[in-house]
Amino acid sequence: MRPEPTRLFAALEATWPPAETVDEAGWRLRRGGGGGRRVSAATRLPDAPPADREGVAAAAAAMAKWGQAPLFQVRAGDEALDALLAEEGYHLADPTRIFVSDAAALLDDKPEVGRVLRGACRVALIEEIWAAGGIGAERLAVMERAPSPRTYLIGRLGDRPASVAFAATDGEITMIHAVETLAAQRRKGAARMLMAAAARFAEETGARWLALAATERNAAAGALYHRLGMQVATRYHYRVKPA
Repeated sequence: MRPEPTRLFAALEATWPPAETVDEAGWRLRRGGGGGRRVSAATRLPDAPPADREGVAAAAAAMAKWGQAPLFQVRAGDEALDALLAEEGYHLADPTRIFVSDAAALLDDKPEVGRVLRGACRVALIEEIWAAGGIGAERLAVMERAPSPRTYLIGRLGDRPASVAFAATDGEITMIHAVETLAAQRRKGAARMLMAAAARFAEETGARWLALAATERNAAAGALYHRLGMQVATRYHYRVKPA
């Protein structure tokens, strides 16, 4: 039986951690350090009472003290919060799906040697490919915060680098993050090759499941994950206050 959404969100945070978390007045507040929305958004704690306008304002003020714009992540079961945020003028942003698969189902029988390089330390070439896709120092810092076991992956097509990713394991779940394929190498199987390598890493680190988060606007990635047989386990989106 695949992991429950709460378990997937826990693994997502463990393997892509914020710089700091504070649980306060029914909220989990995250200091992201510029590492993107996922590590910066506030979420409602599962056992908290329904949020009200004063609570939303207090959470927004706490984020402002960190120099962050008000940002909330809304998950299944947060419908009342979602409606309240909409009433308060927060706009919906980045609908996202969490895909999951049994790692064994993503393995292939091709040897990694010469096709995929894996290592605990990233090399400059990986950073260059990420930089071309808009992944800079702040998100690299997120990866550095992730505990082991973790790995950086670089896929090759022929004698050329093609794609990169980061993966880390939290218990029975390996999450893969920051999948980036060079524009000239897309639709040639580079991302599929990385998924197989990440699945092998999952097995080696004792994880049964491989999972990832992908925005709905990234239709090409979503189509690939569906072709690989991955299932949408849950969804979330953000509510942001326009500047």
